[in-house]
Amino acid sequence: MSEMDDLAAFAVLVEAGSFTLAAQQLGCSKGQLSKRISQLEAQFSVVLLQRTTRRLSLTAAGAALLPQAQALVVQVERARQALARLKDDMVGPVRMTVPVSLGETFFDGLLLEFSAKYPQVQIELDLSNNYRDLSRDGFDLAVRSDVGNDERLVARPLLAWHELTCASPAYLERHGEPSTPQSLAEHHCLLNSHYSGREEWLYHQQHELLRVRVSGPFASNHYSLLKKAALAGAGIARLPSYLLQAELADGRLRWLLRDYQTRRMPMYLVHPYQGGLPKRTQVLADYLIGWFKRSGEVLDKL
Repeated sequence: MSEMDDLAAFAVLVEAGSFTLAAQQLGCSKGQLSKRISQLEAQFSVVLLQRTTRRLSLTAAGAALLPQAQALVVQVERARQALARLKDDMVGPVRMTVPVSLGETFFDGLLLEFSAKYPQVQIELDLSNNYRDLSRDGFDLAVRSDVGNDERLVARPLLAWHELTCASPAYLERHGEPSTPQSLAEHHCLLNSHYSGREEWLYHQQHELLRVRVSGPFASNHYSLLKKAALAGAGIARLPSYLLQAELADGRLRWLLRDYQTRRMPMYLVHPYQGGLPKRTQVLADYLIGWFKRSGEVLDKL
């Protein structure tokens, strides 16, 4: 046993008033407890207790040491309670709402990495492009492109994404690769029907804004379907950078018009304002921020 254990045993013994009761509380024999007190006395070269058949009484040295020993017991109990709270805090649900295409990107990571590390955290992932009132609808986390001036929310930067122009090698073999945004007018373009101006694609180069009229055989309001169409060779698409790391890295899609920029759009991880997040929610938030940071580093290397 350590000296700290012996100090704690001394405090328990004084509180109990007898070796029998204290030994029961400590889960040891009277002889073991007596030996620990003797070791403590030898360590400090003092006598801590006057022992008679009927009662225990403190010596001056024992009285001086007792408050310190009692404080140690209190600290140990506080540490035990803190660890118990931490353990309890890592059990239970976390409800999160995110845009559809964004949620699909990190789903595998949540399922394989996060859930393997924290198996008792139950993630409920709501994929929706509709606005959710976090407090009213009972969500712990959300991903938003615009947090406005809502003082009920705390926002942390998650990523800044932009649309990349891309196509499959098969499509480019058949139709050639556009060298400028203007040449997109001669290609089959895959349109995002979520936007009212879907037939006008904007690009920037050296502070010049380029507006290009495009057309094509397929439109959808779902980025994942547009990506599937591009992978199938149906045409040229503009897709969020966060959706394309794997496809660009393995060559299934090629990044076109890289010298021309598109608008960068921030995304934030938000949660309702409160005194402190449950540990399980904080850990999930940190995981997502780390996941998107790693994904962005991969894209930067392509």
